[in-house]
Amino acid sequence: MTVALMWEARAAGGRGGELLAWARARELSGEPVRREHFTAPQDRVLVVTWWDAPYDADLPELPEPPSDLVTRAVHRWRFESADDRSP
Repeated sequence: MTVALMWEARAAGGRGGELLAWARARELSGEPVRREHFTAPQDRVLVVTWWDAPYDADLPELPEPPSDLVTRAVHRWRFESADDRSP
């Protein structure tokens, strides 16, 4: 089964580049199948990691960034691949 973990944060004004660099520099205790970084308006940064694991597996996630780097708490979501399941 494939599980995707999504981590999204909004940087403090004008600090989107710093938040992206911070997220890229974070190492996880395990190696995901895939990891991608995205940016969006309003200095938002999204990191998606894909894992070959059950939905409820204990998987490493990115931590909260330093509080002065963001405007709010990180949003996190977990999804399982619909392509891995029978209809």
